[in-house]
Amino acid sequence: MAFLELKNISKSYGQGAQTTSVLKNVNLQIQEGEFVAIVGFSGSGKTTLINTIAGLVQPDEGHALMQGKPIEEPGPERGLVFQSYSLLPWLSVYDNVALAVNQVHKGWSKEQRSDHIHKYVNMVGLSHAMNRKPAELSGGMRQRVAVARALAMNPEVLLLDEPLSALDALTRANLQSEIERIWHQENKTVLLITNDIDEGLLLADRIIPLTPGPDATLGPEFVISLERPRDRTEVNHDPEFKRLRKEITQYLMQVGMERPTENSQKVIHLPKVLPNTQKDYQKGLPGGAISHENLGQEGYVEFSQLVKTYPTPKGPLVVVDGFDLKVKKGEFISLIGHSGCGKSTVLSMTAGLNEITNGGIILDDKEVVAAGPDRGVVFQAPSLFPWMTAFDNVMLGVDKVYPHAKKKERHDIVTYYLNRVGLGDILHRKASALSNGQKQRVGIARAFALSPKLLLLDEPFGMLDSLTRIELQEVLMEVWARTQVTAVIVTHDVDEAILLADRVVMMTNGPHAKVGKVLEIDLPRPRSRKSLLEHPDYYWYREELLNFLEECEHGKNPTSITSKKQKIQQMSQQKESLPIAG
Repeated sequence: MAFLELKNISKSYGQGAQTTSVLKNVNLQIQEGEFVAIVGFSGSGKTTLINTIAGLVQPDEGHALMQGKPIEEPGPERGLVFQSYSLLPWLSVYDNVALAVNQVHKGWSKEQRSDHIHKYVNMVGLSHAMNRKPAELSGGMRQRVAVARALAMNPEVLLLDEPLSALDALTRANLQSEIERIWHQENKTVLLITNDIDEGLLLADRIIPLTPGPDATLGPEFVISLERPRDRTEVNHDPEFKRLRKEITQYLMQVGMERPTENSQKVIHLPKVLPNTQKDYQKGLPGGAISHENLGQEGYVEFSQLVKTYPTPKGPLVVVDGFDLKVKKGEFISLIGHSGCGKSTVLSMTAGLNEITNGGIILDDKEVVAAGPDRGVVFQAPSLFPWMTAFDNVMLGVDKVYPHAKKKERHDIVTYYLNRVGLGDILHRKASALSNGQKQRVGIARAFALSPKLLLLDEPFGMLDSLTRIELQEVLMEVWARTQVTAVIVTHDVDEAILLADRVVMMTNGPHAKVGKVLEIDLPRPRSRKSLLEHPDYYWYREELLNFLEECEHGKNPTSITSKKQKIQQMSQQKESLPIAG
């Protein structure tokens, strides 16, 4: 008999014509002590699935069973950790955990309960923060409190609903290791809901995809036989890891492509009109769309000894200190590094949204001193006006840079880019009615529609599930290939950095952050996630970035420029310099 079992689970929301079928005939068996990961799309029903096991949602059809008994309500034997921390802000770390312990272990003495609370707060590494309030904690620390609270209930099953998705890469990696250690030490049965395939591969015994909704159901399971413990750098050399990663990604991409869609591509031609931010327009020259003369010219964007200092009660805090970089026209740069290293600070200074303390930024021979429409910015949150349509949100920028264009020309520019990002059929839908992925598509369309000299992207896909992220990366690459706009993206995602960039610029840890290493990505374009996984050099690039991030994590700040060719030459020189035996 399975420890946990779902039998023909179906669940719908709404009534009558407004009914939406979320889950359809879901069957799942989990054995005691097993670690299972469910991966899939946002909105596919993953949270409904885990809430059914938690007893928070009752299915319309079928049964959820634990040790053969129906699950009809929440219970302390099932500890649930949500994506949001759900902590009471006026209570300390100790008191937030005590809430659960006092409720579940009422028969224990005060001393027993106190020892128990201390045990689990210590287990997640928060003994030093025992008396702090949530507002005094980082996002990763708050999530540790949520994990400690769930574990302190002594649950037989730990249910994790995307608990790490809002965290930066380093914090996420540390908590992944923490969860695996606790799972092994406490001998828990764990069900993890995640959008991250790598997270599932590092932690789980099985990965099971949930197909896209409506009528979502479980797809084929993938058994993870990788030896434990699993090191996120070493698995790059494991053929089985590569095989599983490729197969799961391709399966999800395939079912994603088969999803019903309301969007169809319309043939819209981009009008031959220049934005008022282009040099050719300012010189009064006639022209077509965006001019790409001198494509690849050196120093099109130049960061010179860039410094950013913030005042604090303890004195000045130097976040960025001597950031130096030259970017070619038409080049795509990925900026990567640990959370707090100043990546977004550099981007916001480039956008003119954050004052430069020292040094300077030159764009197309002009110093950046304020925000302007010559720079298109896409943030992690789309920043749309919710009462306006997708079309009107994009038109706001187009009106600004094409005031000299005819009304039909401006209309065609907006329509062209909304079609390019796959929103041609819903361009008159209000932003408030769009999904997160659709909102981010509007943000990308709006940035490109400005015909900017420089495109700045600050974690633009960070809030999206992995499959929507892959889709939008493809959209971004396709539109970028047509415009050849110079672009800089800030990302925590190693794969995203490699996929998009001509060069990956790695920043050292803050404070006093600067350029650490620059990795040249010599992979053919056009690129796709599928071709990337199949390219023989892909895992080499991946390891270079992971090694850099690991070195920074341990306090090192390596600085150099690395290309595949340089690395091979270095290895050859090292071999030649070895003493000959005998």
